[in-house]
Amino acid sequence: MPPKIDRNIPIGELVMNYPQSVEVLFNHGFHCIGCGLSAYETLEQGALAHGFDESTIDEIVQQIKDSVKKAGEEEKEKEKKK
Repeated sequence: MPPKIDRNIPIGELVMNYPQSVEVLFNHGFHCIGCGLSAYETLEQGALAHGFDESTIDEIVQQIKDSVKKAGEEEKEKEKKK
């Protein structure tokens, strides 16, 4: 079962398990997804290092969840059409 998406998930784990998160992260200026710290740094730590406040971190988490949910729904629709 994939890990829960929250502010405590390591960025590397987030990207590996939820590739849809990359676009959201890039849109918020996280261009260091492949850096060495992403394996250990949590989403919250990375966001704070980039100067985001608590409410913006919550928004990023929600945007990632929405993106993952949408991708899952699109995948289900593709399966129905087969």
